[in-house]
Formats: sequence, C-alpha cells, structure tokens
Amino acid sequence: MSSKLNKEKGALVTVVLVFSMIFLILLGSISSLIIFQYRASKKKAAYEMAFHIAEAGINYYRWHLAHAPQDFCDGNPEGSELCTDIPYGPFEHEYKDPEGNIIGKFALWITPPSKCYSAAVIESEGWTLQFPETKRTVKVKWAKPSLARYAFLTNSNVWFGEDEELKGPFHSNGGIRMDGEQNSLATSAKETYICGPEHGCDAWSCSDPCTWTTSGCECPGIWGEGEGKELGLWNFPVPAVDFALISRDLAKLKEEAQDAGFYFGPSGRKGYHIKFLSNGKFELYKVTRLQNPVFGWNGEEWVEESNSIKRESLLGIYDLPSDCAPIFVEDNLWVSGDVAGRVTVVAAKLPEIPDEMKKIIIHDNINYVTEDAVLGLISQSDILIPLYSPNHLEIKAALLAQKGRVFRYYYPPWPWEPYKTYAIRDYIETYGSIITNKMWTFTWIDGWGNVISGYRETEMSYNPDLIYEPPPYFPTHGEYEIFQWEEKEPQP
Repeated sequence: MSSKLNKEKGALVTVVLVFSMIFLILLGSISSLIIFQYRASKKKAAYEMAFHIAEAGINYYRWHLAHAPQDFCDGNPEGSELCTDIPYGPFEHEYKDPEGNIIGKFALWITPPSKCYSAAVIESEGWTLQFPETKRTVKVKWAKPSLARYAFLTNSNVWFGEDEELKGPFHSNGGIRMDGEQNSLATSAKETYICGPEHGCDAWSCSDPCTWTTSGCECPGIWGEGEGKELGLWNFPVPAVDFALISRDLAKLKEEAQDAGFYFGPSGRKGYHIKFLSNGKFELYKVTRLQNPVFGWNGEEWVEESNSIKRESLLGIYDLPSDCAPIFVEDNLWVSGDVAGRVTVVAAKLPEIPDEMKKIIIHDNINYVTEDAVLGLISQSDILIPLYSPNHLEIKAALLAQKGRVFRYYYPPWPWEPYKTYAIRDYIETYGSIITNKMWTFTWIDGWGNVISGYRETEMSYNPDLIYEPPPYFPTHGEYEIFQWEEKEPQP
C-alpha cells in the first residue's frame, strides 16, 4: 500500500515539475517577448527622435547663417582641423529636451557655396544617447534665389505683342502693355504710367482703360489685350526690383578671370568671337572685318553701324574654366555655339567710360549639350541681335545687360538688300532669363499690329534650374531658402 502511494506521489511530483517547467518556459518567453517589444518600441521611438534631432541640426544652422551669413565652419576658423577638407565638419552639438536634459546629439557636415554653384549643402546626422547606433541623416540645399528666376526682368516700360509668348514670371519697374500670351505671374512696380508712342500709345489710340492727360496716355501698371488679367496673372503695384543690386562688380570679375588665365584684353580690331564646342571647349576668334554698315533705330536715334561678322581669324582653342572662373573680354564680343559646362562670359571695358562701354552680340544659335550646362552673358552695355541673324534663332542663356538693353534694332524693310532679306525674321526662342536695364524688343510693329521689323514670333521661357543654381557669378537677391530636402539612406 505504501509503495503504491509513493508511486502516486512521485507521479504527481513529476507532473507538477513538468507543468512548472512549462509555465516557467512560457513565463520566460512572455517576459522576453515583453522586454523585446519594449526595447523595440524604445528603439522605434529613438529612430523617430533621431530624425527630429537631425532636423534640429538643420534648423540650428539656418539660425546660425541668419546671424553669420558667411560662416560655413560653425564658428571655427577656416583652415582649422574641421574646416580644411570639404565638406567641413563634423560639427557636433548636444540636443536637450524641454527640461534641459541632454537626450541626444547631432553632427553637421557643410559644403559652402563655390564659384560653380551658389548653393550651400548642409547635412545633419542625429541620434539619441540611449541608442547611439540608431542614426538618421537629413540633407538640404540652401541658397539665395537668383534674379534669373524671372523669364524677363526690366527697369523700363515694356510691350509684349500678340505674337509674343512668355513662359515664366516676369517683372517691370515700369509699365507693361501685355497683348501676348503668358503662363505665369506678371508684376509691375507702377500703379499707372505714361505709355508712349513707341508702345502704340498716342492721342488718337489712347482709349479705355487708358486716359489721355496733359502728360500723355496714362495707363494702368499692366494692361492690354492679353488674357492674363482674366487668369489672375496681373499684379501691380508691387515693390520695385533694385537694379543697383543687379549690377555685378565688373572689376572683381576681371580680377577673377585674370587669376584663372581667362582674361582677353583689347583686340586691336573689331572685337572677339567665342564659339562654344560640344566637347567642353571654346574657340576664340579675333574679328577683323564686319559687314557693311546698315541703318537702324536703336530706340533713341538712327545709327549707321555694323554688328555682323564678315571676317575673323582663329586665336586658339581653350578648355572651359575648370573652377567656373569667368571669361572676361575687354572688347565687343560675339557669342555662339554648343555649351557643355557651367560658364559666365563678360564683355566690358574698365574703367567705365559711357561712350566706350562694350556689348555682346548673338552671332548664331546658342544651345546646351549636357544636363548641367548653363551659360551667363553679362554685358556692360547692350546684348544685341544683329541684322544678319538666323531666320530661326534659339538662345539658351541667362542674359544680363547692366547699363543697356537686350535688343534688336529696328531695321527698315526696304526693298533692297540686305534689308529685303534680313529686316524681318520668322522665329526667336530664348530659354533662361532676360535682364535688361533699358528698353527691350525683338519685334517692331506698326499701328495695325503688323510686324515691320524683327522676329514675327517670339517665345521666352525661363529655366527653373537657374532660380537657385544660376550661372557662376550671377546676382542673387533676398534671404537664404531651402530648395531641396532629402533623407539619406542609413549606411549598412
């Protein structure tokens, strides 16, 4: 009997032990699962917090640049250990919670603006102290917008005819007569202005919404037959754009070009011709003879001159400046060709004498052959389309006429050569930006709207890539803005 009872007790103990082991195993598994889930949730929270810390690093440097716009070394002297190799950094900072407790850190790497690109690159890596191996990185591009954000910018009154089309925003410090097509905002600094006969306004044609006054035909800041008003694309008056900010320091550009070996002094003849090549080089010619002088109206007076090449001699073939230094020509300059790189060309004579300022002439089509190609043309006076211009002309560039105009003279359509063939052309297209101090036009029309000189059709489009990444040395305006944001993938 005792033996049987002992066996039953032994079996019971065994069962209890088995179930106890199972319970302990289950309890351990559940505890491990709870701990794992707890750590996973904490790690997930740390992952999210690392992102906020990384963004805090970006916001910190935005604040820093607002107070020290030229400091891309986080207060360290340039050339120091952390400010020698680009990108500069890492600059490490503590991150505190609202109670002042240090809960994480961020590290910054900063690429300052260069001659080729006016944007700074800020990269911020954030992590928590609890999970320092869990990191997230945010990268932004940061720049001041350039004045090439306008398809067209002028300091004077302007008239866009019915055969002219603008793609992109445009602004005038004067008045705008808009009879053409537009797909973006037009702004004028004028509430009203006096529209002159050069823009089709006189005592006989001045009618609603304009009014004839003792000063002339007074019109709204923007008016005309275009559909922009109905589309809500006319806005006036707005603050004027200060053209003093647009003028580049030509002496500084000359110095930069001389240091890089891309300065070309007075030619001793008619000027130079730069022809860009699709292989990233350019040919430099000396212009030795021009076509016979022709009569043209320059917007102020009749002149007899020639702006078209007849003969030239090759001086050399050059690589584009590798560090985006400007090409500076101290003479009149003709430009054409296929651009494969980022380059700015300047034509100017220093010290500046009003009657001796230099101009740029568009000799033939200008195109881009690479995705990152961009061309800036800065003229001390005018940027001109000559009489002997292509029937279909394409210009891809940002054009800046500092003291003059982007312009084609009025050439009379006389029934003899060369006026008979070249006075009226068919089509011109620009892609980039036109910034002109004085009167602009590629087309001249009569009182009935007929083209009597220049291009019958005009299409001007702005290049959105130039807003924050303009040609080297092109003017910028306003405050720094973030224009590109991305989160970098974590390193494996």
